[in-house]
Amino acid sequence: MALHFLVTAATDARVGDLVSLSGAEAKHAAVVRRLRVGEAVTVGDGAGVWLAGTAEEVSPSRVDVRIAERVEYPAATPRIVLVQALAKGDRDELAVQAACELGVDEIVPWQAGRSVSRWEGPKAVKGRERWATIVREAAKQAHRAWVPEVAAPVSTTQLSGRASSQRVLLLDPTASVRLSEIEPDGRDLVLVVGPEGGISDEELDRLTAVGAERVLLGDTVLRTSTAGPAAIAVLSVALGRW
Repeated sequence: MALHFLVTAATDARVGDLVSLSGAEAKHAAVVRRLRVGEAVTVGDGAGVWLAGTAEEVSPSRVDVRIAERVEYPAATPRIVLVQALAKGDRDELAVQAACELGVDEIVPWQAGRSVSRWEGPKAVKGRERWATIVREAAKQAHRAWVPEVAAPVSTTQLSGRASSQRVLLLDPTASVRLSEIEPDGRDLVLVVGPEGGISDEELDRLTAVGAERVLLGDTVLRTSTAGPAAIAVLSVALGRW
């Protein structure tokens, strides 16, 4: 499979153009992946543009790719959004990485009541940047035409506002309706995953009061790092993506 890279220059590139990779992308291609002249390469801008070509020059400081094909992929609709509660260690980061590989369209960090990790002040900025880096690398690995957005962290009050225009699905092991029974209705599907201790009763009440739905993923209780990706797989089938 051809190596895939993300560069902003891909947005306006056309067939026959030369697109150059520099900096970390060029070094990764030449040193880590050992790209050679003449090998196939794909390049994207992370916003639907997909270019296919071959490497004409390869060095740790610059890689030139001659474009032979250009395709523009529309954004997915309805979208799958993962609201991932902040979790201790790297569990939330594992969820973010897998969710991107499996096709999520947006990721929202959630400061849940039971979140051990707290994003405040500069830490919130750094945390979002860290998630965005993870998403970008996962999107390249998965050869995605669209790189999911990582939104600013939200509180439960801010999360409640999404229920007015999107279908909010709360993953709850005590729910009676299975996620696999949900019929998409055209609205964006927002999966809400709690932290290690789960979504509190107060949060469940507040969110269901504004229209969120409690859904059961399965008969076992999954970790916060695996619940979101598993749910994305279920919805991908329901939406006909898989």
